[in-house]
Amino acid sequence: MPKVIGLTGGIATGKSTVAEILTAHGFKIVDADLAARQAVEKGSEGLQQVKEVFGEAAITDEGEMDRAYIASQVFYDDALRQQLNEIIHPKVREIMAAERDAYLNEGYNVIMDIPLLYENGLEDTVDEVWLVYASESIQVDRLMARNELSIEDAKARVYSQISIDKKSRMADVVIDNLGTTLELKQNVEKMLEKKGY
Repeated sequence: MPKVIGLTGGIATGKSTVAEILTAHGFKIVDADLAARQAVEKGSEGLQQVKEVFGEAAITDEGEMDRAYIASQVFYDDALRQQLNEIIHPKVREIMAAERDAYLNEGYNVIMDIPLLYENGLEDTVDEVWLVYASESIQVDRLMARNELSIEDAKARVYSQISIDKKSRMADVVIDNLGTTLELKQNVEKMLEKKGY
């Protein structure tokens, strides 16, 4: 029986890198971030709904969602974030379910790459949860480097999610990403071997 595994972590814990390693081991990845982009792509019903809530400023001159503008609106406003989620999440779930089922029918183990798996209460939709772990201070440092954020903005993004330590206590498998990319790759491979994949 193919398995459905939820892959999660916190912002900047290294989930994308783990997804790449798992792809190389024959897993099929269903990516929530990609599905979220499709849910509000140019000309979509989702994008129209975003415009109704956030106004013209939410749409770029090219007719796409202005991600930076939306992020600046929702990171400090829970009510607005909730409204955005109510538009995007049902569409994302639909897109991801279709992709997951297609892979399962072909006999593949499927990784549901869902950054906010616990925040959105989706742990019961998968057979197991694998969490990529890095400390909050590492998350902040990586975010500042990757997205050129101030320490305040980086912390705001990290703290807008359930703490990584709490999530790691809830997960079935914790993948340590406190070191280098090579060490991360070795940690993933050891775990796969132990679980018989």
